[in-house]
Amino acid sequence: MKLSKMHLKTLREVPTEAEIPSHILLLRAGMIRKLVSGVYGFMHLGWRSIQKIENIVREEMDAAGGQEIHMSAVQPAELWQESGRWYAYGPELWRLQDRSGRDFCLGPTHEEIFTDIARNDINSYRQLPVNLYQIQFKYRDEARPRFGLMRSREFIMKDAYSFDKDQEGLDQSYQDMYDAYARVFTRCGLTFRAVEADSGAIGGSNSHEFEALSEVGESEIAYCEKCDMAATVERALCVDAKPQDDIEALPLEEVHTPQTKTIDEVAAFLGLETSQTMKALLFVTYDKEGRENGYVAAFVRGDRELNMTKLINALDIPEHAIEFADEEKMSAATGCVGGFTGPVGLHDCTIVVDSELLGQKNLCAGACKEDYHLKNVNYGRDYEGDIVADIKVLAEGDPCPVCGAPVKYARGIEVGQVFKLGTKYSEAMGAVYKDENMQDKPIVMGCYGIGVTRTLAAVVEQNHDENGIIWPMSVAPYHVMITVMKPNDEVQASVAEDIYKNLTRAGVEVLLDDRKERPGVKFKDADLLGIPIRITVGRGAADGIVEYKLRREADKVEISVAESIASAIDTVNREK
Repeated sequence: MKLSKMHLKTLREVPTEAEIPSHILLLRAGMIRKLVSGVYGFMHLGWRSIQKIENIVREEMDAAGGQEIHMSAVQPAELWQESGRWYAYGPELWRLQDRSGRDFCLGPTHEEIFTDIARNDINSYRQLPVNLYQIQFKYRDEARPRFGLMRSREFIMKDAYSFDKDQEGLDQSYQDMYDAYARVFTRCGLTFRAVEADSGAIGGSNSHEFEALSEVGESEIAYCEKCDMAATVERALCVDAKPQDDIEALPLEEVHTPQTKTIDEVAAFLGLETSQTMKALLFVTYDKEGRENGYVAAFVRGDRELNMTKLINALDIPEHAIEFADEEKMSAATGCVGGFTGPVGLHDCTIVVDSELLGQKNLCAGACKEDYHLKNVNYGRDYEGDIVADIKVLAEGDPCPVCGAPVKYARGIEVGQVFKLGTKYSEAMGAVYKDENMQDKPIVMGCYGIGVTRTLAAVVEQNHDENGIIWPMSVAPYHVMITVMKPNDEVQASVAEDIYKNLTRAGVEVLLDDRKERPGVKFKDADLLGIPIRITVGRGAADGIVEYKLRREADKVEISVAESIASAIDTVNREK
């Protein structure tokens, strides 16, 4: 492709709305084009890289036994109502109606559609296992789309669904997809880690996220260097502090603690460690119609942080059905007092207690009375929980739940996730098969997603410098950039054309920058676009000499035209 014929608009200035490198560079390189907040179009170079990623996904999915199909993004509400997710998915579900008033949604995912296919087409164990997948645009009405392709409202995803007759079959399908994902992200040039994850609105039991490691990633990862424990912070289990069974429970004591609403303030006032206190967090929940459904008081040790995902799972409610309570309204209903709430004396609310508190003795908690706290609060004697569960965050430095070594933190970009759905959807929607004894059994399902557009952003996040993108060969829009210093010079133009034709005949994808632009402009664009190999045709062309440079390296060398062609072909074939 000759740049003089290509529609390309690069930007010298950083777009005002762009904050992270991938968003900045993809906009500056003219690879994506913003339409409205959270919705982007793809220009020629960006679309070529998207297609490269899609083809890698297809090759690995096909090799693992997947069969590609394509379903509509417009989905009827009835299927989502059957599964129970029309309400549970929440406001991110992009809902619409046709002219007859029938409800639909734009698919954020396709569990219901694929389950419907299975229940209509599969009736015997002889038809199992099956793995169906598609690559298409998905839609989520994000409240705060940000970071370009990282969190957008329209995005490309590969979603696959496995159908097996039993748990053993699902385990194998899950492992096959896990291994295929590892190959996909390796081929895309990503440094990544697979971590245990929460299933969220998709549901099911086991789940792993594939995280491309990046400081700008929205996912926090807890991992251990001594063993293979790795999980998203929202999923990571915690080790409770050792029960204080050898400590005597002291009498409950009310103490005056004026103007000490925070944990740090009350601990300092009473001369306690924050680990000797109890923290209260107050919430209101909502029903399917959006009406208030009740209050929740969650308690963790004072030096801990509440894990909202764990709390939501303990309450068994959707994420959108809970928010922080209005303290005055909740006080009138339950007896809580903002800044001075404890579990003793609370009423008419669900009390959720972190499992660690059961073994801790003589803690300090709010007295549900302005400017007062209670000392020597003990579980069982003074209060009990309606729900007891691990609802705390595994903090950096905490003991690993597997081996006990200190946990470390990293950040990542979620580029893929795999789920063991089990029979969640098949039971809800009546997807059954007949086994060897002609008995109806629910189909056992798995679900597997790759964010194609997010993978593109992750590749750029991990592969750039101050001058622009540095594409891995496998997903680069083109392999080689030929830069002609003086396109009007017949010798330079002829040499460049010769290199262009030879590389193209060898299957190498080439951009020929034959624009009538200053050399400085061409070099800046070459660095910004990030094509892996650059061959510069300049003064040495008359002697058959060109400049050869890899984008990822600072050094450049002068070699013969023949050597540049051979070297480019070898590098492309080795790395793509």
